Amino acid sequence: MKMLRWAACAAALPLAPVVAWAGEPAATPGSSAAALQGRFAAMRDQLGRNVFDRPLRMVSTEGAAGVTGEIHAIVDHPFSTTAGAFGKASQWCDVLILHLNVKYCRPSTDGGDTVIHLRIGRKRDQPLEQAYRVDFVHRVAARGPNYLQVTLDAREGPFGTSDYRIVLEAAPAQDGRSLVRLSYSYAFGIAGRLAMQAYLATAGRDKVGFTVTGRQPDGTPQFIGGTRGVVERNTMRYFLAIEAYLGALSAPAQGRMEKSLRDWFAGSERYPRQLHEIEQGAYLSMKRREHSRQQPG
Repeated sequence: MKMLRWAACAAALPLAPVVAWAGEPAATPGSSAAALQGRFAAMRDQLGRNVFDRPLRMVSTEGAAGVTGEIHAIVDHPFSTTAGAFGKASQWCDVLILHLNVKYCRPSTDGGDTVIHLRIGRKRDQPLEQAYRVDFVHRVAARGPNYLQVTLDAREGPFGTSDYRIVLEAAPAQDGRSLVRLSYSYAFGIAGRLAMQAYLATAGRDKVGFTVTGRQPDGTPQFIGGTRGVVERNTMRYFLAIEAYLGALSAPAQGRMEKSLRDWFAGSERYPRQLHEIEQGAYLSMKRREHSRQQPG
């Protein structure tokens, strides 16, 4: 039962491609901005026509050792705003806490590294001591006048999982908006795979992601399920958190968290088939308490 509860929230941990942990080359602002802009140019058709009705493309992969989710999207904020929003670990805590499964987030400095201490748990209220702790090293891998790359890395997770990583890249779009790439993944051992299989056979049996695998007899889309469905749902939840945080920056400082919460929930309700889990009142009450308990002092 404990492993089953973990599986329901394990894929919510913010991660990125497993192969990037050891082999990703150092980013440089100029070349990486050009590469990201070129990638968006190559996927112009997919950004223009998709199930999201907005310039957004999602892909997911599953291998023998782990899973990956990735989003490319154009967001309605200038690059200067986007680049300034994610350089500090404290800013990431205001993003990550929006997700249903994130119960606590607090940054600290440890031996020269900036570490984000995260607690992952159920989609409902939960005592903090019952949530799983995962520590991420926060790094600004590249920052320049037209490019930002931020990484969060955690070597270890619960139940044999490892190599957690989140990567956020941003560059200017030609129309004044921002190009954003968000990717995440994790590796798992036998225990983690068994726990996920148990979840998918029970609580996660009827849940789906966003990749269209076919059409129903009535012509409606048939969406992917399984582990890739889990990854895609959580990829979208974290992207919506990034977007909600950016949108709240225009509000007075004392009202930004409340606006972020409401905007995240409204964004998730655009995709009820995939993302609806809880009613707005319950979500807001839970998140207000969780945000309050992670504040210093």
